[in-house]
Amino acid sequence: MARDTADLTPIESRDQLAAHLESGCKPKEKWRIGTEHEKFGFYHDGHRPVPYEGPKGVRALLEGMQALLGWEPIMDGGLIIGLVDPIGGAAISLEPGGQFELSGAPLRSIHQTCREVHAHLAQVREIGDPLGIGFLGLGMSPKWRREQTPVMPKSRYKIMANYMPKVGGLGLDMMFRTCTIQVNLDYASEADMRDKMRVGLALQPIATALFADSPFTDGRPNGYLSYRAEIWRDTDANRTGMLPFAFADGFGFERYVDWALDVPMYLVVRDGRYHDMTSVTFRQFMAGRHPEGLPEPTPTMGDWKNHLSTLFPEVRLKTYLEMRGADGGPWRRICALPAFWVGLLYDEASLSAAKDLIADWSAEEREALRAAVPRTGLATTFRNTSVLAIAREAVGLAQDGLRRRAIAGNGVADETGYLAPLEETIALGHTPAESLLRQYETRWGHSVEPIFDEYAY
Repeated sequence: MARDTADLTPIESRDQLAAHLESGCKPKEKWRIGTEHEKFGFYHDGHRPVPYEGPKGVRALLEGMQALLGWEPIMDGGLIIGLVDPIGGAAISLEPGGQFELSGAPLRSIHQTCREVHAHLAQVREIGDPLGIGFLGLGMSPKWRREQTPVMPKSRYKIMANYMPKVGGLGLDMMFRTCTIQVNLDYASEADMRDKMRVGLALQPIATALFADSPFTDGRPNGYLSYRAEIWRDTDANRTGMLPFAFADGFGFERYVDWALDVPMYLVVRDGRYHDMTSVTFRQFMAGRHPEGLPEPTPTMGDWKNHLSTLFPEVRLKTYLEMRGADGGPWRRICALPAFWVGLLYDEASLSAAKDLIADWSAEEREALRAAVPRTGLATTFRNTSVLAIAREAVGLAQDGLRRRAIAGNGVADETGYLAPLEETIALGHTPAESLLRQYETRWGHSVEPIFDEYAY
């Protein structure tokens, strides 16, 4: 979850909002890769969730990380809720249920990304081990009920938790019981953003299938391969989904702004205090509507940037694009996600081929894919083929793109090796979730407890 921004520049026009998105345009040589991953903290003793307070809680973990790294603390109400690297730009933050997130620095290569991930996981083990805390990469909390899940003391989450039940059935599960891997990527121009947005949206269900890793809820199978993806389908229809308007003629920064303006807000921050804004859209806020008693009611660019971070479509546009379709998973798949999308979107030939692949898919077909994949994964049918076949083609395009990038590092000539987990999934013909389910049915003896030992970082 993004850190809240304090940019006090007053908003004077809609054009200013589109110009903010356009400011993200960068020449290709300045394109970077930002990888985010979330993980569940748990106590080795009893596989219990980790609360915020206490001598071995999340607060102690953050304080230990601060002492180790020397990063600046992010505070909320006098409590440490995250850390930021003032030099490199990376950050550590808390999701609502205590999920521990690394928002990686903007890096040039996946080699650098993977080194960053390795270093971070080694650091959290160094601090977590003496506290008896381990970390699990999975898309959905496999064991703890919602009422067993701790609540982190972040002001924005109080507002969100009050609002979620009003707009969907599973929003609280999204907040407290899911983990994801995301990658943030740059664009050169409005046209380049449009191409990447469309390919990213259309192929997001393919990524969901390749990374499907959330088949358990409350200690037993939930009937899905990516229950995390299913949860997003019943969270808040106003701010989630496949953005069919992105495929209409003339789509660009202004059209995304128009959509975002009509989504209800969550909050604004004034003098460090969070104010509930769920009663108005951003467009209404700009027109002068706001809750009674709001101090400094003039909308600012900080309000806009924070609002953009509370929109959750399958691909999110800020001053970069966020690919949001993948479940959390083991460390190899943290590196595989940026490899997949960089190979597809940062190489002109692969992006062109991907555009051709999805060119005649209808809005109804794209939505049907999103609806079916959480349950049937790679076996999902599409026209006269399967998601497995589409995934095989997409991973092949990504491999070609990474090969043409030809960025050497870690003793190899290019970044194609990071696709190995996806190639293995395709060769097996089934999702990671199905592997988990087979172990649950056989050697795990219908128990999810072994996951905490065998799949921890």
